Amino acid sequence: MSIVATEFDVVTGGAGFIGSHLSLALLRRGRKVRILDNFSTGTRENLEQIKKEHPDQCEVYEQDIRELSELKKLFQNAGTIYHQAAITSVQKSVEDPLGCNSVNVEGTLKVLVAAKDAGVQKVVFASSTAVYGDSERLPKREEMKPEPISPYAVTKYVGELYCKIFSDIHRLPTLALRYFNVFGPKQDPKSEYAAVVPRFISRTLAGESPIIYGDGEQSRDFIFVQDVVAANLLAAASDVQGTHLNVACGQAFTVNEVARIINEILDLDLEPIYESARLGEVRRSQADISQASKLIAFKPKCSLRNGLSQTVEWFQKKNEEPRKGSL
Repeated sequence: MSIVATEFDVVTGGAGFIGSHLSLALLRRGRKVRILDNFSTGTRENLEQIKKEHPDQCEVYEQDIRELSELKKLFQNAGTIYHQAAITSVQKSVEDPLGCNSVNVEGTLKVLVAAKDAGVQKVVFASSTAVYGDSERLPKREEMKPEPISPYAVTKYVGELYCKIFSDIHRLPTLALRYFNVFGPKQDPKSEYAAVVPRFISRTLAGESPIIYGDGEQSRDFIFVQDVVAANLLAAASDVQGTHLNVACGQAFTVNEVARIINEILDLDLEPIYESARLGEVRRSQADISQASKLIAFKPKCSLRNGLSQTVEWFQKKNEEPRKGSL
């Protein structure tokens, strides 16, 4: 199968957590989509709904973003490149900074070169709140000085700088979105580096206490994955370029509060297990989203509790699947 003639969009890391949600949203809007993923963390399981709903509108390529010659071929006639592919674990970046740099910096640079050469309409780059570091100043505003405290954060900041340079020098429209703490269905709870929400839900559904690293009073600005998808679509449609915008809810919740809400949703009372804090993790985080609201009309719609309820429901259904198949 091949996509012929008409324009399509590309999602790098399209088999990942955010990338698969974004790909499905684009397809449901009538766009053709080309998914690139090397399946190091993304899964084919994440693409099952896409294949079921849109078998003729989507192509999937097992592709590493560091292979420039292949990217140049795959980007030809593309509209927007949604660059989601990355090593996203802070802990993994601490353990393997060279590997993280190779994917997140070299890979991003090659995406930009290929996009420039292909004459695409825009590159929307997935950046991170991690670039702000551990400054006590809240909320985080885009004009604040970056103070990364992990290799992962450094790579995301460098990616932003490259995006700006390509906009300024090569007239390639780019826009970086600084994601805060994204959660939702399809997020992997099994990885050693899993995010807090799927890890908590998975353990709680199994009747096990959630494990919290540190005292649990570290705060995060949690945002539901569908709101992140909406921000990407707004970014692509806007004329804004060569800059970066916060994508979050604009509210801070502690990790302890998240554990408590999940307990309440499931009508349980499991006491957390506390372990040593992880290196390179930020203590407090909260976004000012006024610029995203002003420039691309971004407005998050899903509250933390509502998003957690939807995510718990998804995990519950997923847990039931093997039992249904064994009947």
